[in-house]
Amino acid sequence: MFRKVSTLLIASLLSFGANAQPKGKREPLVTQEQGSFLVGGTTLTEPGKFEVANALKPQGQTLHGDHAYAFYQIPVKAHKYPLVFLHGAGESKKTWESTPDGREGFQTIFLRRGYGVYLLDQPRRGEAGKSTVATTITPTPDEQFWFTQFRIGNYPDYFPGSQFPKDTAALEQFFRQMTPNTGAFDANIVSNACSKLFDRIGDGILITHSQGGGIGWFTAIKNPKVKAVIAYEPFSSFVFPAGELPKPIQSASLFGELKGVEIPLSDFEKLTRIPIIIYYGDNIADQPTTVWNKDHWRAGLEMAKIWAATINKHGGHAKVVHLPDLGIKGNTHFPFSDLNNLQIADLLSDFLRENNLNK
Repeated sequence: MFRKVSTLLIASLLSFGANAQPKGKREPLVTQEQGSFLVGGTTLTEPGKFEVANALKPQGQTLHGDHAYAFYQIPVKAHKYPLVFLHGAGESKKTWESTPDGREGFQTIFLRRGYGVYLLDQPRRGEAGKSTVATTITPTPDEQFWFTQFRIGNYPDYFPGSQFPKDTAALEQFFRQMTPNTGAFDANIVSNACSKLFDRIGDGILITHSQGGGIGWFTAIKNPKVKAVIAYEPFSSFVFPAGELPKPIQSASLFGELKGVEIPLSDFEKLTRIPIIIYYGDNIADQPTTVWNKDHWRAGLEMAKIWAATINKHGGHAKVVHLPDLGIKGNTHFPFSDLNNLQIADLLSDFLRENNLNK
C-alpha cells in the first residue's frame, strides 16, 4: 500500500520550519512516503446466490461503503506525530490543499515543517462517496448563501479587510470545491472511520474544521491514539457531561438555537486528557444582532467558551482563541486558506511546540 516516492523527481530537501514560498517561488518538496487508502466502513450483502450468467442481478453480491478516504504524505525525518485533517460540511480534503487563489494550503505548509499529513474525505463525501444508504442530490443554486454563511461578507459585498482573496477566479474556485453528501451525514459513522484511521497509523493529532468539530470530540473519545485536537470554527455537537448541559443559545441564525449534546461523564472525561484548542475568525458579533451570519457564529463562539470552561473545570486543557483578540483581523470561516494562512499556521506550530507535540 505504501510506496516510496523517488527523490530523483524532486530537486532538494524540505526546508523544515520555514514559511511556505509565494506562488511561483516555492522550494521543491521531498516526501519519504506517499499514498492513499480507504479505512473503516461496512459491507452489505444481498441474500441469494451470485450467478455469473446473471451478473447484473444483486443476489449474492456485496456493497462496501461508508468508509473514509485518506491521502497521506510523510516527509523525510518526520516529527513523531502526524497531522490528520478533517474537512467540514459541503467540503472535502480539498479544504486543506491549495487555496482558492493557488497558494499553499496546510497540506504542504506543514509537510514543509516536517509533519506527516493525512487528508480525509469523510464517509459519503468526495472520494469516499460510496454510501450504503440512498439519497437524492438536487442541484440547488445556493452559493451566495454559503458566501454569507462562511463570513466572506454579505454577498455581494466582502467584509472590510476580509482575508479572502477578492478576485473572481478565486471565488469561482471556492464555489467549485464544494461537494454534496452521497448519503445522510452520520456523526457516528464518520467518527468510527476516523478512529479506524488512528488504529491504522498510530498516535497522531486531529485537526478539524466546522462540522468536523463534533467528529473530533467523538473520535478522541473513541480512540486514545488522538493526542490533541485542533478545531477551526466548530459550531455544532459540543458535548457536555450528563447533568451539565447548558441552556440553548438563541440567535438570529437561519438554523435556530444552538444546543449542546449530553454524553456520559466517563466519555467526557476522556477529552480532559489531551490538549484542545479552538480558533475562530473575524466578523463575529460580540452581542446579539439581526445580522444573521454574525449572530450565528456569535452563538458558536459563546458555546465553545462554555464548553472549554467545562472541560477545564473537569481538569482538562482546552482553550478558545478568537483571532481578533490577538490583533489578527479579517479571517473568514476558512482561516487556514485565507490570505494570512501562514500566520494562522504559525499559531498552530506554536500550539504544537508548547504542548511538546513537535518531537
